[in-house]
Amino acid sequence: MRSGGKSGRARRTGALAALIVPAALACACTLAAAQSAPANAAPGKTTAATVELPPSPLALLPNDFDGWTAASPIEGLTSPAQADADHAEALKEYGFTFGALASYKREGDTLTLRAMQFDDASGAYGAYTFYRPTGWPKEQIGAGAASDKNRVIFWRGNTVVDATFSRVEPMSVGEMREIAARLPLPAGNKALPPPILDFLPQESLTGQTTHYAEGAAGYTGAGGALPASVAGFDRGAEAITANYALMSGPATLTIFEYPTPQIARLEEDTIRAYIKSGSTAQPPWPQPLQDSDQASLAVRRSGVLVAVVSGDAIPDESHELLERVHYEANLTSIPQPVESEIAKTGKLLFGIVALIAIGAIAAILLGFFFGGGRALYRMARGKPASSVYDEEFIHLDLREDPSPERAAAHGPHPKG
Repeated sequence: MRSGGKSGRARRTGALAALIVPAALACACTLAAAQSAPANAAPGKTTAATVELPPSPLALLPNDFDGWTAASPIEGLTSPAQADADHAEALKEYGFTFGALASYKREGDTLTLRAMQFDDASGAYGAYTFYRPTGWPKEQIGAGAASDKNRVIFWRGNTVVDATFSRVEPMSVGEMREIAARLPLPAGNKALPPPILDFLPQESLTGQTTHYAEGAAGYTGAGGALPASVAGFDRGAEAITANYALMSGPATLTIFEYPTPQIARLEEDTIRAYIKSGSTAQPPWPQPLQDSDQASLAVRRSGVLVAVVSGDAIPDESHELLERVHYEANLTSIPQPVESEIAKTGKLLFGIVALIAIGAIAAILLGFFFGGGRALYRMARGKPASSVYDEEFIHLDLREDPSPERAAAHGPHPKG
């Protein structure tokens, strides 16, 4: 019986050990894996993937305004191809980042708004001139606007808005001003327009004819006078084109800006040789060059600028327009969002010095006021200005050898 009980206890002990040992091994393996995982991971890196959500289209277009209500949820445009498949390459050159597309309804009328946001104001201005046909009437919306019948295009900050009305009303322009006021604005140098605009001569300039391009697709799509391959956009060129109403006829001025004067000099030679080649040029002349007076075509370089004039004006006026293009290396002050540390330190030191000076002046004035006033008051009562010499000044006579007269006055000392 004892041997049977002992063997039963042994069996129970063995079964318990069979359960505990695998569990302990599993826990040990889990802890070892948890401790070894961070050691195997590369320092400074995390395994979690970061998901970036696109901006909300409500940041550009509202759900309702001036009685217009969105007929469907506003659609976000996350790529140039989604915003405009036919001109996706041009939008990419201008720095397209995000957009929104919305359809609105109001009392049977419809309105379609397409807002496109770019990296900076230069890209927005370029896209605005790309979509705005030459000669459209000007409107006062945002930083620039044009309209034709039921379509309005405007830009503000780094955003371009293209609006199409089913029926234009007198208040349609005012409604677009409300949309323009809602658009977010960039900060710092992203809010600056293209610097190349400063080199356009303003005399005889025809309004609403300027086109700005940052790449070959934008320049060609806006009807550039030269082939994009000749203009040198692969070398970082930017271009501005405008029409001029000269006395003898219309002229077109194109200005290319390059990163350095050396590149501009090389491109000047290329453009000049292309124009001189005439009918044998490769690639063939675009239509703007074919329609121009051959004697009026001219090329001129100034610094990093290369200017080309074309059109139907007489050579003297065309060349005079060309001579008005002049490059000056001006430094542009970029607005700073915060004060520099040097300016903050200077203001702090100036404040400390001013506080010390004010305290010193206040102490002197208070001293003169209270001390001088008290002295005048005493003098008005016939007393000295200072109370040091007052007879009624209380003091103790602690001299060791009193005078005989004072001793006699007080009598003999009590202790003899």
